[in-house]
Amino acid sequence: QVQLVESGGGLVQAGGSLKLSCTASGGTLSSFRMGWFRQAPGQEREFVGYIGWNGDITAYADSVKGRFTISRDNALNTLYLEMNNLKPEETDVYYCGCRTSNIGGATTPRNYNYWGQGTQVTVSS
Repeated sequence: QVQLVESGGGLVQAGGSLKLSCTASGGTLSSFRMGWFRQAPGQEREFVGYIGWNGDITAYADSVKGRFTISRDNALNTLYLEMNNLKPEETDVYYCGCRTSNIGGATTPRNYNYWGQGTQVTVSS
């Protein structure tokens, strides 16, 4: 059973930066394709970014392109999301997820098998 734990969230002013981490246990991160999503209360989980199992492929939601960077360190079993120029509307709980197969789109939450508990990001105006 893979367990994911996010960290690095917090309060930041608009235009500021945060770097989130997602550490895996119970499995080898290099075996999984990984993604970051975010979710506001009462809203659906929204795709933020995706990274292939060895980091060779990345994809981002249009709204974060050029500002967010997803990366991974398989030796440390850790996934990262570096977020720059944050906006107040990006206040959400951010989740990392992993896929055990390549079936289905990477932007769809139901195609992920394991999730972390989330980390709150609050961007003040």
